[in-house]
Amino acid sequence: MNWSIEFAPLVPTPLLWAAGIVALALAALLVFRRSRGALWRGAALAALLAALLNPTLRQEERESLANIALVVVDESTSQQIDKRPEQKAAIRSELEARLGKIENLEVKWAVSAKGDTAAGQGTQLFAALNTALTNTPPDRIAGVVFITDGQVHDIPKSTAALGFDAPVHALLTGTPNEFDRRIETIEAPRYGLVGQSRDIEIAVRETGKGAGSGKPVQLRVRREGRPDELRTAAIDERVAIEMPFPHAGTNILEVELETAPGELTAANNRVVIVAEGVRENLRVLLVSGEPHAGERTWRNLLKSDAAVDLVHFTILRPPEKQDGTPINQLSLIAFPTKELFSDKIRDFDLIIFDRYEHRGILQLAYYDNIARYVEGHGGAVLIAAGNDYAGMTSLYRTPLSPILPAAPTGRVLEEPFRARITEEGFRHPVTQGLQGANTTNPDRPPTWGHWFRQAEVRPDRGRVVMQGAEDKPLLVLDRMGKGRVALLTSDHAWLWARGYDGGGPHTDLLRRLSHWLMKEPDLEEERLIASARGLKLTLERRTLEDAVAPVVLSAPGGERQEIKLERERPGVWKTTLDVTLPGLYKAETQATSGPLTAVAHAGVEDPREMSEVVATDQKLKPLIEQTGGGVFWTRTDPASAGSSVTVPRVTLMSGARVLAGSGWMGLSDREAFVTKGVNLTPMFTGLLALAALLALLAMAWWREGR
Repeated sequence: MNWSIEFAPLVPTPLLWAAGIVALALAALLVFRRSRGALWRGAALAALLAALLNPTLRQEERESLANIALVVVDESTSQQIDKRPEQKAAIRSELEARLGKIENLEVKWAVSAKGDTAAGQGTQLFAALNTALTNTPPDRIAGVVFITDGQVHDIPKSTAALGFDAPVHALLTGTPNEFDRRIETIEAPRYGLVGQSRDIEIAVRETGKGAGSGKPVQLRVRREGRPDELRTAAIDERVAIEMPFPHAGTNILEVELETAPGELTAANNRVVIVAEGVRENLRVLLVSGEPHAGERTWRNLLKSDAAVDLVHFTILRPPEKQDGTPINQLSLIAFPTKELFSDKIRDFDLIIFDRYEHRGILQLAYYDNIARYVEGHGGAVLIAAGNDYAGMTSLYRTPLSPILPAAPTGRVLEEPFRARITEEGFRHPVTQGLQGANTTNPDRPPTWGHWFRQAEVRPDRGRVVMQGAEDKPLLVLDRMGKGRVALLTSDHAWLWARGYDGGGPHTDLLRRLSHWLMKEPDLEEERLIASARGLKLTLERRTLEDAVAPVVLSAPGGERQEIKLERERPGVWKTTLDVTLPGLYKAETQATSGPLTAVAHAGVEDPREMSEVVATDQKLKPLIEQTGGGVFWTRTDPASAGSSVTVPRVTLMSGARVLAGSGWMGLSDREAFVTKGVNLTPMFTGLLALAALLALLAMAWWREGR
């Protein structure tokens, strides 16, 4: 039971104060004049004021609520170093036993897990605390205890951000005399031009006991396709290292620092720089044989690609057109055939002939130049043809024919049809996964719109990745010598661009096609990809074959193992495995086109988490001292071989301001309760107040009458 007196004035409070002042003045005047009955009159006035205050006796039936102690355990990556896991487990066991002996105390446990550092934010200890606070009443919190190494990256600036008024304590793992070295990346490129190099800047840092500047250290630099390089540097000295970009796509450089005697961990002694190799703008020559509806589709697609520089010519006046108009009156530009197809042909990465037929504009020698440009110099040609490919002026009837993958039969198929991806096309990166292709059920027709014209061809070589009317080849891809050739036997791709009959994935198809011809690494048919997230390594093999050879994986320590991949979908084989050592892993396998290699770096997911691993009490101390708590180093008992630690005793205290001291930490008794029932009893109202007032007035009258 709990008793208290409450007041519910019968008149407004200002009026009550005024009445009190008047009563006090009257009582003082009576006393000053030494009137008989002054005290009784004053008592009567007081009784009147008491009646106006309307006092009530409040009787509460309360149920006491348990105090709550929150314990947050740091399970971040730095807590897995050295003997900290055993020390952390021993602290938890000892603290759990001590808290269990305190009456009227409920203990809640929370964990700041490794997953909290995946976004590169470091140890988010207070984020875990906030999660635990979501279903905990703040007025019942007796205190918070952190089990951590002190390396916390989300410490609030003031206690107001905590949301509760209770002490915070920290029990530290590790020891005060730890020592560690690490590599800090000061500046690193995110991309570079293929064939060129860029510099990165790093520095070696020391933290903990004995840290200092100027000490010599040795660095090992690993680059793709080059032998290791040894460099000598000094602590805190900025070191510039050249990073080459030998190929497009992901390029990796690794720098490793030698391990010092007594160093806490070598996990942060290496840094890996990953940057994208980009090629200079690709140059494309587009030659349209005549103005037509699909011409702008190709032009818009290539002009919208920031990686492409487009040169476009359209033949508006073929030689056979003779209308008598003088040449000097024509607003036309002469087609610079010699400059394009002889002098500067090697400046282009891709030549596209769009509905172009041989009309004598190009000499036969220029076609021969194009064929040699493809086979000998790694160029690319795309023939986007229509009925022009089937006639007597077809490009197949020029010196280009040796590099073209299919011969025309002379027949043009003019009927509605939907382009379909072939079985080989489902595995080829140009046509794999095109939207609307029904990849889950290849027997069902695609959902995209119809085309209406196609030149019939007879493939001599290459890969047919799409077929059209009467299941005839629609898109044929081929490699010739060092170059590549593609043949699209319909000129109706523009119908997809216009959205006719629902349209189709023209942008994806034509962009992939042009970039495959220009040797985009991501579109290679035979490719080995290695990627890592933390210490999980993923190997992916893309191929057009029905089976793949095992992958030989080389670990940083030189160990080699053979990995078998599992089929994930047509053309893609994949597997994920756990590795034990951080560092650069090299994967090798054999394909029909030759050996394939890939590299990936496995290691710490969160560089910020491993940038500082030496245990410290300096980061948490300012905030904890503001709450009245303390930071404690826990000492391992040598006799127990790490299974027991010295944890300060825990005391539940009421009304104390200092809640930590040498060898002890306190929790605040919040004395929280819930009210089960309330009984209100008026103390000075009704007949009781009237009788008391009349009695006091009668006594005053009697005293004055004597």
